[in-house]
Amino acid sequence: MASMIFTDPSSAAAVHHLPFTRFSNGLNPLRRFVGPLHVFSPTPTLPRILSVRSPRSSRFVITASMAIESSAKVIDGKAVAKQIREEISAKVLKLKEAIGVVPGLAVILVGDRKDSATYVRNKKKACESVGINSFEVHLPDDASEEEVLKFISDYNGDPSVHGILVQLPLPSHMNEQNILNAVTIEKDVDGFHPLNIGRLAMRGREPLFVPCTPKGCIELLHRYGVDIKGKRAVVIGRSNIVGMPAALLLQREDATVTIVHSRTKNPEEITRQADIIISAVGQPNMVRGSWIKPGAVIIDVGINPVEDASSPRGYRLVGDVCYEEACKIAEAVTPVPGGVGPMTIAMLLSNTLNSAKRAYNIK
Repeated sequence: MASMIFTDPSSAAAVHHLPFTRFSNGLNPLRRFVGPLHVFSPTPTLPRILSVRSPRSSRFVITASMAIESSAKVIDGKAVAKQIREEISAKVLKLKEAIGVVPGLAVILVGDRKDSATYVRNKKKACESVGINSFEVHLPDDASEEEVLKFISDYNGDPSVHGILVQLPLPSHMNEQNILNAVTIEKDVDGFHPLNIGRLAMRGREPLFVPCTPKGCIELLHRYGVDIKGKRAVVIGRSNIVGMPAALLLQREDATVTIVHSRTKNPEEITRQADIIISAVGQPNMVRGSWIKPGAVIIDVGINPVEDASSPRGYRLVGDVCYEEACKIAEAVTPVPGGVGPMTIAMLLSNTLNSAKRAYNIK
């Protein structure tokens, strides 16, 4: 339905490349993916609390005693997203061969923001990489709300379009809520329609779509074998796009969930109790090492520019979590870049495929 911009931050931390781990339970979080496991240079840390399964290999196993000496494992969102795209590509081909249908995603962009244009371009490339048809409308900044609504109406009725996405932010003269609500719920691949969010919040109800970034966060936890049930989870930030739906998803997984926001008293103390942290507040390096429980798993959604004279751009992008400090305490952490960012687009592709299959009653 709508989409905010999530670009990848950069990280200066050095890593060693270790072979993938084959655990006795046979689980492989990246399934068919084979590649290097990134583990930060050994730093003395406190004992681990959560168990995070690693990708496959028979040559290296992280034992409990070794974990005490090692720093956090990197949750490699880039590798997971690549694997998901490969899975989607195979399913798209299978759907085309079975009934001659190719999933289609329509994106509406209003205005000339460079960041928005870049994100739309990345979505188009991602669609092409998995065989999904991409439709794009680019309207000028002074376009009327009625023009946008007309394109949405046309796409709502177009059987070749299975997902509609309106790129945010919209120009100030447009009523964002009216525009987003105009997208039919059956094509709301961003998952922001009130009915989708309402179903997400209710026990025993299933939304047609789950918002892409929160869905990507949970998928990372699943693929790395992080046990969510019964764990204490803290979500930092309560936006409609990430924080709120992420909390709802964790609750569906039977976690005990607390939301930390700008009016929360003692946020450091609350966050330090969490086994799982999802941060999406937009404050660079806000979550310090003192906020983190030894052995916690951290999903960092934050994307924040900070000055960096050594960068050609004059700045670099960092997350909400102080990465260097987190790596000395946490069990596992998403990096920036290569963490949540790639997962957002992968989940958008997944939602579009599922929409096409649902339209033809294909499981």
